[in-house]
Amino acid sequence: MTAMVAPLAYEFPVDAALKALKFKRRLYYAPAFGDFLCDAMRFLPGDIDALLPVPLHWGRTALRGFNQALEISQAVRRRYRLPLVTGVVRRRATSPQSGLSAAERRRNVRHAFAVRRGLTARHVLIVDDVITTGATTRQLGRSLLDNGVEKVSVLAVAKATQAGSAGLNV
Repeated sequence: MTAMVAPLAYEFPVDAALKALKFKRRLYYAPAFGDFLCDAMRFLPGDIDALLPVPLHWGRTALRGFNQALEISQAVRRRYRLPLVTGVVRRRATSPQSGLSAAERRRNVRHAFAVRRGLTARHVLIVDDVITTGATTRQLGRSLLDNGVEKVSVLAVAKATQAGSAGLNV
């Protein structure tokens, strides 16, 4: 990974708002989180040329009705005029990452993503809601790099904290 930025700590009230967005369809949180992501873009390299919200498996998207990473990435896409990477999918339905240990999270997402068509972007920005161990974004980034992308950076709304550390995580 070239850079990883999460402007907020995954603690109250951010955790409650992200859970409401994901699990209670409170989509009105997405633009506010998108604004935080736009502000955090200044901490990322300037050569990012495409955006990839972490893909959900089609079954989870159908059940939830939306992809929270796509929703929170819309402000960044519009403000920075970045095209969305298409053709990258979550090829198998993984268990939810919450409640899993770091090792279980790594196993859970191993080989979960597939690139279905050629990628032309050189530096892709992966967008997600929360980074806990980084297993999901690392696996997705590996898939991108294995398919011709030169650099991958990550931007998430929040990072899970350890020992009370908070704030911008670069």
